[in-house]
Amino acid sequence: MHVRSSLFVNAPRLNLGGASTAAKLAAGAAVCTLLSGCITAPFHDAKVDPRSPIAAEVASTVRPNAAYPTFATFPAAPKDLRPRAQYGVAAKAVETEGARLVKATDDNMWTITDTEGFAAKGKVDAGPAIPPADPADTEAFARDQKARAKSPPPIKR
Repeated sequence: MHVRSSLFVNAPRLNLGGASTAAKLAAGAAVCTLLSGCITAPFHDAKVDPRSPIAAEVASTVRPNAAYPTFATFPAAPKDLRPRAQYGVAAKAVETEGARLVKATDDNMWTITDTEGFAAKGKVDAGPAIPPADPADTEAFARDQKARAKSPPPIKR
């Protein structure tokens, strides 16, 4: 099993062998160019089926000449966030604590000693032993319960 050394490591990168940076950029540009031919506007001529139960609602809510939002309408970045470097500090603390926990719970850290003393303490804590039930008492109890039992009345139809 291959486990990452850290939970916060980026995903593995594509290995292009010994290709130069220029060759990688050219390959990326070629892929982007090929995929750009697939881009279309699928909804520019989309029509709503007039038999649809929401056709009237769609017609009343669509505003074809509405203004598009601009970048100026985006809200400002929040000011009460911690600095980016602080996220790395917190991640390092999590990794350090995780490594400490793994080390503390390693297989060779656990030992079992004084099992006889543990068992003796358990017997003392449990109290005195109860003698087993007499089979004759058990049979008498079962006969008594069978004698008291009655069948339910039949269902009236």
